[in-house]
Amino acid sequence: MRLARTEPTDQEPDIRARPPLVREFLLVAGLFLAYKFGRRAANGHVEEAFRNAGSVWDFERALRLPDEGAVQGLLLHSGPLIHAANTYYAAVHFPATALFLVWLYWRRPAHYIRSRRVLAALTAAALALHLLFPLAPPRMLPAAGLVDTGQVYGPTVYGQTPATDTMANQFAAMPSLHVGWAVMVAVGLIAATRSRWRRLWLLHPAITLFVVVGTANHYWLDAIVVVALLAVALAVFRLPLPGGAAPAPPPSLAPAGAVAVPPVAQATPEAAPERTPSGVGR
Repeated sequence: MRLARTEPTDQEPDIRARPPLVREFLLVAGLFLAYKFGRRAANGHVEEAFRNAGSVWDFERALRLPDEGAVQGLLLHSGPLIHAANTYYAAVHFPATALFLVWLYWRRPAHYIRSRRVLAALTAAALALHLLFPLAPPRMLPAAGLVDTGQVYGPTVYGQTPATDTMANQFAAMPSLHVGWAVMVAVGLIAATRSRWRRLWLLHPAITLFVVVGTANHYWLDAIVVVALLAVALAVFRLPLPGGAAPAPPPSLAPAGAVAVPPVAQATPEAAPERTPSGVGR
């Protein structure tokens, strides 16, 4: 007889791994509020933010990265397209990440725990960088010559006067959490599902990158830095295998004193019971 290990499927989530709902809601809400208030605490470094913006812009040109203006030029050819890009920037970022966590919590609890840890670590690292390296976005940098598409075409989530904006810190461009969270959503869904089309989730971070650069809210380096931070977080908090199966630990990691259970052997001719004498039981 062969013993088979049962893994959760799309129809059968492993509810035993699901953490308490109220605790998770309070934890995620607390992390979100801490990040929002932390970003606002980083306000006020206007001169430093513009100096850093000039340095980033010059460094990108030294690296021969594509000009952000080339991407924005594609948007400026179409009013509906640029309006759609502004809407994507303003309306998709938080809802997509929230829905991602909710779906994982309900359908892939083991993936949810690790993904929540990765997002928390990434967001904390981003907040620290916002505090240490305030950065004005390219839409504010005169040398870039870019259009603030949110203010000109709408919609926008920012106030017209960045230095006095009480709703958001507009000098927190480095790194781009729009890109970082979008990449995590794609990576998490690819790891948690089995569909042959699951790699299409990569369209979300690809569109997000096009949007944040085209609307002049972020530099290329903002995206590069956040992907590097995400790679470190993913290395620390490794995701389970696709479909919800967590990788089995090697035998050397078994707890001390644990009794090893040998695998069940298949019946062989030597182990078979003796034959019934001829004529008995017929």
